[in-house]
Amino acid sequence: MSNDVEERVVDEVEALKAILMDELIVRTNESGYPVAVETVVFPSTADDALQQYVCLTLVVELPSGYPDVAPVVSLRNPRGLDDSVLGRIDREAKEKCESYRGQAVIYELIELVKEHLTSSNLPSCQCAICLYGFREGDHFTKTQCYHYFHSHCLACHVTSSEKSYQEELDKLPAWQRSQHTLSPCQVLCPVCREPIQCDMNLLSSAAPPLEVENARQFELSDELRSLQRQMAALFSHQKRRGGIIDPEAEDSKLLLVTDTTEQEGDDEPPGPSLLLPPQQAFHHNSMTVSMGSSVPNRGDWRRGGRGGFRGRGSSSSHRNRHGRRHHQAAVTFR
Repeated sequence: MSNDVEERVVDEVEALKAILMDELIVRTNESGYPVAVETVVFPSTADDALQQYVCLTLVVELPSGYPDVAPVVSLRNPRGLDDSVLGRIDREAKEKCESYRGQAVIYELIELVKEHLTSSNLPSCQCAICLYGFREGDHFTKTQCYHYFHSHCLACHVTSSEKSYQEELDKLPAWQRSQHTLSPCQVLCPVCREPIQCDMNLLSSAAPPLEVENARQFELSDELRSLQRQMAALFSHQKRRGGIIDPEAEDSKLLLVTDTTEQEGDDEPPGPSLLLPPQQAFHHNSMTVSMGSSVPNRGDWRRGGRGGFRGRGSSSSHRNRHGRRHHQAAVTFR
């Protein structure tokens, strides 16, 4: 790259720094030559930040040979913009890069993005809480992280967060609860989980979204009834074939495992399964497991689900790869 081209690029970047100052981030290579610039672009609202409802980060990468070679433009972290607006900005930015080959184009790209954001300075996305869009007449709120919600929906979110926080606080011991009372509930953005500040008086006074109020009442159609019957038949079939796990039956199982150290050369075969009569104890070394009266005589032995063997009582013994013998006793309490 000739020195003349390098000087042109450096001069362009320095001019942008003078205009945008701290709003411009310049990335350089090892020799200090600029290879990319990025800036957060807002709509033109006469510096009234409260009226800026959309924004995005414009990244312009400067390849070797720029400005004779077109730069690479990326649109990142869009807020309040739908895909159609972003697609239009991206398409026009690439066209401008091609038409400005051999000329400084970074400032022109920033102005192009700013014009689009100014004309689209209303959130065109959906409320992440109710999943309805924003219509004229809706009251909506922009958070500090540039996410948008109906004010009524955000008030419900704040109320629910505070209620959940209080419920968790009530579960703590008294000494630990007193420590948490000094730190009130911190409401998080439903989208990015960043802390947000809300005026509950203002949010609570907002009316519900128009689309929520005008939403059609749910009615069970013939198609849904037919689907319910099909799913009920499928559930019954799976239950008959053993494909449904009974949580209560699974919770009643108990698996006991003991470890004893034995000699590696001990070739004594494992003993047979032992069924103990009621009130009899199973003794092994220094460990005693009382089986209780719930263990009957020899019963039905089947391999079960998550509890190993499923039945009314079992014990087994086997060696692991270290030569240790494991003793297992599985009991199903009825």
